[in-house]
Amino acid sequence: MRIVAALIVTTLMAAAAIAQQNPSSQETPSENPKQAATKKKEARKEQPSPAPELPENKPSESTTKPAEPSKPESGTDAEKAEKEEHYDVAEVPAVVTHHQLTLNGKALKYTATAGRLPIKRGDGKIEAEMFFVAYTLDGQDAGKRPLTFAFNGGPGSASVWLHMGALGPKRVVLQPNGFMPAAPYRLEDNPDSLLDRSDIVMVDAIATGYSRAANAELTKKFLGVKGDVQAFGEFIRLYISRYERWSSPLFLLGESYGTTRAAGIAGYLEDHGISFNGVTLLSMAVDFQTLEWNKSNDLPYVLLAPSFNMIAAYHHKLPAGLTQDMTKTREEVLRWSMNDYALALGKGDALTIEEHRQMVEQLARYIGLRPEVIEAHNLRIDVPTFTHELLLDQKLRSGRLDGRFTSPDPDNERFYDPASAAILPPYTSAFNNYLRTELNYKSDMPYKVFAFEEGGFQKWDWGNAVEGFPSTAGGLRSAMIKNPYMKILVMEGYYDLATPFAAADWTMEHLNLDAKYRQNISYASYGSGHMVYIDRAEHDKMKKDLVSFMEKCLP
Repeated sequence: MRIVAALIVTTLMAAAAIAQQNPSSQETPSENPKQAATKKKEARKEQPSPAPELPENKPSESTTKPAEPSKPESGTDAEKAEKEEHYDVAEVPAVVTHHQLTLNGKALKYTATAGRLPIKRGDGKIEAEMFFVAYTLDGQDAGKRPLTFAFNGGPGSASVWLHMGALGPKRVVLQPNGFMPAAPYRLEDNPDSLLDRSDIVMVDAIATGYSRAANAELTKKFLGVKGDVQAFGEFIRLYISRYERWSSPLFLLGESYGTTRAAGIAGYLEDHGISFNGVTLLSMAVDFQTLEWNKSNDLPYVLLAPSFNMIAAYHHKLPAGLTQDMTKTREEVLRWSMNDYALALGKGDALTIEEHRQMVEQLARYIGLRPEVIEAHNLRIDVPTFTHELLLDQKLRSGRLDGRFTSPDPDNERFYDPASAAILPPYTSAFNNYLRTELNYKSDMPYKVFAFEEGGFQKWDWGNAVEGFPSTAGGLRSAMIKNPYMKILVMEGYYDLATPFAAADWTMEHLNLDAKYRQNISYASYGSGHMVYIDRAEHDKMKKDLVSFMEKCLP
């Protein structure tokens, strides 16, 4: 299955991310005296190794024969316990700092709180801790102030992207169109921060960022659709309890797999007495039937064609007649894809020779690929094929997360993504520096931008995938019906091939909702890719769209 490939950061240069991490250290935010004292108590942590198999239920060597002075055999329970990773999940106070930001000519004083909240089992024992950075505007009535919980996806990605690209008071400096600048990388005040309209809590999933479970076995509990949703749900409950925000208007904002999570959280917490005023789904991945192409599912090919069309137009690969009015062309391709193209693929081998020829010609005209390529792939063009073939005459590969990006293939990698390669170093470097120098959160533990070395991410528990394809659309629908005041904003980028805009539309149009509930859904589109905010002009639009949406959501 290529489910993970349908998401934002699962292919974001995992090797580069792993290489820049030093997994031998433990979290020690050293500026806080209580934290320093806790540090002395932390257990030694071994170099990472694959999660061990559970010991078999049988007597140990010591109970079956006399003790011997020789070294225990490799693989004994004692050795496995010694090699197993253990993280100190004892609670320590968060690090609090105070700052000022100027937005629209107005000085805003705010407080940043960086720390970890415990995820406990029923008897109170801490199983994991989730790292967060909260930004709260000073001098406000916390009970009336909107509060937004935001996170990225993966699964296996920290929330650095939304944090330092879209919502937080600082953002990474990129070129105006979002392309990579020269190192060293730096931050600037974020003129499109959401802080003037809402307090913000950025949360990292367990095993990413500084979020950790106590050991490898417990980590597995959270590496799946259900465990992930429940962990975030408990985090939100505990945050609004400890920081006394039960009466605040509540919002969720998820990106990519973060939308899978947000949809699930909305349904899960609605059943636990916590309602949201609004949920923003950025670069949506809620129903994987729309994203995961295989021999029995032609739907993603249909939904990819409009995005292929937009990217081909950007790179001047379409006939002149199609590029004069791209709004008109986009609507034309959408209609053609959902009708003629879908019917043709549905016929399968029953398609006549003439129908096949006509479909090859039309698809080539709309997406800019050579007819022989489309013929060779039997009308079904997937993302790797498109990104490899579109600019082959220039020896360039186009981006997956953002089709505007291009680059030669460094090692003829089939799934190399120029967009991923361009954004990873600036965000990683700038955020690590920001944590230590501005938020004063000083830790020797590696901040895991990605967590792909965790064995569990290769065996992510997709839950109801056994029924066909993973989906949290049911949770979203349930939350919308049970809370008819909750509104949904779908944000989509035209140049995004990880979560195509037509796929997002299809998902929302198939929730089986009456008109009463459908009126609570709104859309915003952008001339950029998966991370719509890396383009400055589109980031400005994103902020305006969020403000307008939140105003509609508030009583």
